[in-house]
Amino acid sequence: MRKIAFHLNCLEQGGAERVVSNLANQFAKKGYEVIVATEWYGENEFRLDEAVRRVHVGLRPEDEKKERLRKAWLRIRFLQNFLQKEKPDVLLSFARKANYRALAAAGRRLPVIVSVRTNPVGHYDSMWDRLQTALLFPKAAGCVFQTEGQRAFFAPPVQKKSRIILNPVHEKYLNAQNGEQRKVVMQSGRLVDFKNQPMLIDAFLKVRKKHPDYELEIYGGDSHDGTKEILEEKIAQNGAADFIRLMGASDSLEQQLTQAAVFAFSSDWEGLPNALLEAMALGLPVVATDCPCGGPRTVIRDGENGLLVPIRDPEAMAEGICRLIEDRQLARRLGQNAKEIRRLVNPEAVFDQWRDYIEEVVQKN
Repeated sequence: MRKIAFHLNCLEQGGAERVVSNLANQFAKKGYEVIVATEWYGENEFRLDEAVRRVHVGLRPEDEKKERLRKAWLRIRFLQNFLQKEKPDVLLSFARKANYRALAAAGRRLPVIVSVRTNPVGHYDSMWDRLQTALLFPKAAGCVFQTEGQRAFFAPPVQKKSRIILNPVHEKYLNAQNGEQRKVVMQSGRLVDFKNQPMLIDAFLKVRKKHPDYELEIYGGDSHDGTKEILEEKIAQNGAADFIRLMGASDSLEQQLTQAAVFAFSSDWEGLPNALLEAMALGLPVVATDCPCGGPRTVIRDGENGLLVPIRDPEAMAEGICRLIEDRQLARRLGQNAKEIRRLVNPEAVFDQWRDYIEEVVQKN
């Protein structure tokens, strides 16, 4: 059985980290030797199966005071040492800086599959990023994207050897029982600027004028970028503490979300948002921003299994939420159709795609 190594910054709770932890655990259960090599340890990380080895390849405490270029070189060197020692059959890297490190550290014989997990615009389009992409991405044996919008950003040779694979959704969202529905709009996801929860609050304040018996609950941990404080201030300024609540992180979202009348997704940009996939898998009626690089549009057919609205438009978001509150037959139909996503994002289906792609890449190299 093959030895697979994953490389990313850490396993702190986020989209890429969730996918890596799920995939690593699945490959280990299938008998693969799996190693996850990270730069640092986070405070609130996803759990790995006991069969998965976790290895630190980041800076040592004595390296932290060194100059920036020296630290960048050390990160590559430490990863290189790890690869030379472990000799995996393939290296899978996730997210921008980890992708660059993996391609710089890998030797000619080691196939590297990089994975783009965000909107390339704003992340891969600076002069320095374009230079690194031009120099390093041709070395990749393969590349996994989440959407066509991501893939279209990169050069044709990269597109040619790539594959689009959706994120796996945890089985607990596939097996959850329907909860008793309440008059509440819900959202889940980290409190972070690009998810634009302030816009959602503005939209809900408009909804509340038409439907004063509805409430808004936002689930998600604090990213410490100031978003939580902005939300708290907005709630206080509007005297909304009784009907708009920040619920914090939860380990039982599959139970809480099923009580929602509407799930609202408000991001300005994303890769392929796990929170949206989870809500759809639960059968919730969804209103989502049609944000770049096309994550929501990849899985939502507007008016069939959800509603798409423009980004940064509280009026459109409020209109979509009100439409689903007022037309419960439409809401039920959209929610039922949304459940079909389970066929594409269940762990086995996604694992099979990754396994087949890895085998294809390794056999070619």
